Amino acid sequence: MKSNLVRAKRLLDDDQIGLEARVVDADHQALKVWLRLLACSTQIETEIRRRLRNRFGMTLARFDYLAQLHRHPEGLRMSALSRYLMVTGGNVTALTDDLEKDGLVLREVDPEDRRSFKVALTATGRKAFEKVAQIHESWVVELLSGLDADQKHQLQDLLGTLRVHLAQPGSTETP
Repeated sequence: MKSNLVRAKRLLDDDQIGLEARVVDADHQALKVWLRLLACSTQIETEIRRRLRNRFGMTLARFDYLAQLHRHPEGLRMSALSRYLMVTGGNVTALTDDLEKDGLVLREVDPEDRRSFKVALTATGRKAFEKVAQIHESWVVELLSGLDADQKHQLQDLLGTLRVHLAQPGSTETP
């Protein structure tokens, strides 16, 4: 285990590693943690994007859109979908147009608010997404396989603690 940590430290000191290459010993520990978190997230996301594009001709935005609808079988208002995806309404409209043409989603006027549209997966869309999602999950498992089960639980717990702290009123205000 110790040799893995030494090897990781040596590799992280490599100038080619990316964002962390800018960190120096004098930097605040919080900055070092943030840059490492950002570097890991970016690396994983880049690889997932590449694999989705190569294997399925799909963007990560399209995958995330379908994932949200899969979690809400009753469908979602387009405004809610926009909030969940943290993108503009225009982005959701463009994705909806494309996915509707492909027969993966159905857009209907929301019966509870005739000014809004509700979007849901079609049976074809659900089946297509589930196939991609299963493979996507195996990629994530593979990409995180450098951590054992205990380390994954510990990392999840630590990141959960951070998320709770960040959600506290006033926790992100500057002094």
